[in-house]
Amino acid sequence: MLLYASPPERCNYLPERVSVSVFVDPRLPMSKELYGRLINHGFRRTGRHVYRPNCPDCSACISTRITVSNFKPNRSQRRNFSLNQDLTVIARPPIFVQKHFELYRRYQNSRHPGGGMDNPDPESYRSFLTCAWLETQFIEFRLGERIVSVAVVDTLPQGLSAVYTFFDPELSLRGLGTYAILWQIEEARRRGLDYVYLGYWIAHNQKMSYKVKFQPIQGLIKGKWRSILPSEPTGKPDSGI
Repeated sequence: MLLYASPPERCNYLPERVSVSVFVDPRLPMSKELYGRLINHGFRRTGRHVYRPNCPDCSACISTRITVSNFKPNRSQRRNFSLNQDLTVIARPPIFVQKHFELYRRYQNSRHPGGGMDNPDPESYRSFLTCAWLETQFIEFRLGERIVSVAVVDTLPQGLSAVYTFFDPELSLRGLGTYAILWQIEEARRRGLDYVYLGYWIAHNQKMSYKVKFQPIQGLIKGKWRSILPSEPTGKPDSGI
């Protein structure tokens, strides 16, 4: 499999460090089956491009997944799940919806100002979230007629992959990001799938700390999936496929 390395650049998560990613050759015919194998080796997608961090002097990015059969919500997560039972959930196809886009822009402007995505256009939005060779759904959460959150979710042979979630910043007390993950865990269980993939976790990045609150959670460390805790040291992801 041919991989291409990106030029070194300043890391978005650890600004004092340099970031390098490797990308799968975009000419390679991709499928959900192949991506299902790649995600188990630490790869993720952004749009149709499949990549993995490959920083020469850093191994902080750890791929994570929740084993659905072992997950046990904590007290806070049980409260969150109960609080949000008044929401209606609708699975939408991965097509452009103006109301989704407007919610995405409000979320970016509130949560990630100056991050490069706080003034997106429809094309950059689509190219970031959608992918022609995958089964992707936009999971819409409604409070009455109001769309309050959207979770973009890929279906893989062995599980669900949480691509991105955005929500109404005015409703931050509802914990809609947490609820979206809890919903995906329950949906994976309903479908008989084994995992929910949450993407990368960095121990010293506060914005990613929510991921290890979903216990037990596994991280890909030195080529092996094993349970991780928030304070646990991490290793370098496997370099082989």
